[in-house]
Amino acid sequence: MNDQSKPSDTEAQQGQPEAPVDAQARIAELEAEIAQLKDRWLRSEAEMQNLRNRTKRDVEDARNYAVQKFARDVVEAADNLRRGLDALPAAQEGEAELLGKLRGGFEGVERAFIAILERNGVTRQEAAGKPFDPELHQAMAQQPPPEGVAAGTVLQAWTPAWLLNGRLLKPAMVVVAGEGVSETA
Repeated sequence: MNDQSKPSDTEAQQGQPEAPVDAQARIAELEAEIAQLKDRWLRSEAEMQNLRNRTKRDVEDARNYAVQKFARDVVEAADNLRRGLDALPAAQEGEAELLGKLRGGFEGVERAFIAILERNGVTRQEAAGKPFDPELHQAMAQQPPPEGVAAGTVLQAWTPAWLLNGRLLKPAMVVVAGEGVSETA
């Protein structure tokens, strides 16, 4: 045999199985890597669940509020119908039959119109007599509070507040009882 074909002592030692200490270190290293990968996987799963939830919520919001601009325009028509009804003279005994029929017809149209809006998630909230809520009301004027009325109470509502599926669509235009407001203000 040739001297070159014989492995040297160092080459023979390299070919031998690793010592138990080195195997334990390698196992610990692999376990740490597994723990790290498991942590990354769990975080990724949690992020994906959050993304699914966010997407679902965005789709629901888009479905519920996609008609917001249209609904705002429609409630303007409802407000105008109410203004027209309020402009009619109050019902009186002996008034012309035609006037009574017109008033009744317009009131029926308004009831049907409001019912259609409500079936589609648009609701009206009257403000008169309630505490002022800046989330629902827009103060157009302030007046001294009448006897027995607390400051901050809505005295008069020029228009009601309108909500679309619980979200403010159009605030109520209101007159609020103000504290320290003079009669001449």
